[in-house]
Amino acid sequence: MNTAHSPLKRLSLAEEVAGRMQELITSGKYKVGQQLPTEPELMQQFAVGRSSIREAVKILSHRGLVRVQQGLGTFVLSQTPSGEALSQRLQRADFRDLNEVRYLLEVKIAEKAAIHRSSKDIERMKGFLKKRFEYASSNQLEACIQADINFHIAIAEAGKNEIMRDLYKTVAGHLKNSFLIRYTDTSTFVESQHFHDALLQSIIDKDPKKALVWATKISEFSK
Repeated sequence: MNTAHSPLKRLSLAEEVAGRMQELITSGKYKVGQQLPTEPELMQQFAVGRSSIREAVKILSHRGLVRVQQGLGTFVLSQTPSGEALSQRLQRADFRDLNEVRYLLEVKIAEKAAIHRSSKDIERMKGFLKKRFEYASSNQLEACIQADINFHIAIAEAGKNEIMRDLYKTVAGHLKNSFLIRYTDTSTFVESQHFHDALLQSIIDKDPKKALVWATKISEFSK
């Protein structure tokens, strides 16, 4: 049976130019607040006419990447398209920036978990923390990293904020491969185990202030 397919849409010159300009912006070639080259310079750079450049700039403006100021020029407004999925943005993120977001989330979810945790949450956290220690002690790096992530995800789930939980899971998922490159063994995880034990105890005790303190200590230790 023959199945009819709609023809593939060919990009216009303006769309192609917009795509290449967007790559330059998202890669940091043009930074936020920086003025783009003039129309004649862009025409020469991309070997297209003025109308294509103007249409490309309009496309970038609709995506929230640039702002056109009459009489002054076109300026970079953001390095992230307004419609870009979070997962795609995180794939482009620098490890340091991504890790900093992770730390901020871990501190807040620990505080909330100490307030809202249930007995079932505690059992799940205990289980993952036990595995973390076992894998760290036997130098099973990948399994240890996953157990560490699972422990903090369990904390996020105990906080009963679904947005924070999903954010943390997404960020941690993107960081896992970076951790495997960053760490060559589990020594850091062994050394930080007592911080995690103390964090869990503060959550069990329903003490959000201590939970915040221990989560902060974990973040500082891991930098």
